[in-house]
Amino acid sequence: LLKTHVQRETVLYVSSQNASTVCSAFADRLEYSEEEKKIVITLRNLQKNDSGVYVCAVVMKNSSFLSANGRGTMMLIKEVEQSECVYSSWGIYALVIVVALLFLELTCCALYNAKMKKNFQKRNPNNTIYEDMSYGSRRNTLNR
Repeated sequence: LLKTHVQRETVLYVSSQNASTVCSAFADRLEYSEEEKKIVITLRNLQKNDSGVYVCAVVMKNSSFLSANGRGTMMLIKEVEQSECVYSSWGIYALVIVVALLFLELTCCALYNAKMKKNFQKRNPNNTIYEDMSYGSRRNTLNR
């Protein structure tokens, strides 16, 4: 595999004995595998200076002649720009405050209802009326 865009550079060399040599710039970022008569090359963690035209070439034994198949593959790597988070933290703060206020209101309503129930029970304990129906109290009302 040759990189030919700016300056010709051998990225991967695989000999007929399947011994491979990888360019130091791609040492930890290039993987290849052979499947029958096909070689699959994977480049990882691409960088801006990896941009270029990559061509598969064959070198014949005892020759310095390169035979390239096709025009190659052009790769243009752009840096990814960091974009600011669209959602601001103010929205999260507002949501937390609203939830806290609703919880506080619910708690206050529950306490108010409990207090009202307690006060109502103190005012009218069992709704009982006591009348003294003894003989002495009846006699006082009849003599008048």
